[in-house]
Amino acid sequence: MRILLVEDDMEISGMLKEYLTSENYEVIPAYDGESACRKFGEGIYDLVILDLMIPKISGMDVLEYIRKNSVVPVIIVSAKDTETDKTLGLGLGADDYITKPFSVVEVLARIKSIIRRTTQYDTVPVAVPAVLTAGDLEMNLSDYTLTKKGEAVELTAKEFDILKLLLQNPKKVYTKEQMYSLVWNDAYCGDENAVNVHISRLRNKIEDDTRKPRYVLTVWGIGYKLGEVL
Repeated sequence: MRILLVEDDMEISGMLKEYLTSENYEVIPAYDGESACRKFGEGIYDLVILDLMIPKISGMDVLEYIRKNSVVPVIIVSAKDTETDKTLGLGLGADDYITKPFSVVEVLARIKSIIRRTTQYDTVPVAVPAVLTAGDLEMNLSDYTLTKKGEAVELTAKEFDILKLLLQNPKKVYTKEQMYSLVWNDAYCGDENAVNVHISRLRNKIEDDTRKPRYVLTVWGIGYKLGEVL
């Protein structure tokens, strides 16, 4: 498992690299945004750990660069802990957001959770692909892809998991707490904004008109459900 670690604090970078290497991850460090973009463009990574406050090119700009080229999972690790920063990071495509100070054990737990979600679909037999459909959407669990009217739709790991949850349970209404617990595989801490941001991003990718969604419907005062599309 190969991780790009983008962190300009040498002490934090060294600590994370040493710990993750001891857990059998291959860690490639980058100490500024410029080298992060270059290394990402030159290599193949399973996950990116990204600090926002880095020199030369900002962490947000690095995240935008990554998302233009890949749906690889990205965990933001930053001292910026305001709701605005978290919303912006998640809105640009980050899969998780950890605020400093943090424990390396917490970082490892988040990494394992994301890797588990992004690799679990490999266990679906290729000879008998599991396909979920709704309206013009077709989700293939054997190769982790989504198409709309035959055209590929690029989703991040969490966006894919949210839609998969709704497609597999078309009659069920999920509260934000339930959705967070099932998709993030973590205890809900009242951070409904994370769910809202990912739902908004998902709608932007799959809905014809986000003002009148057909696929991901809001059940006011409760949560979300799959729309009754043919």
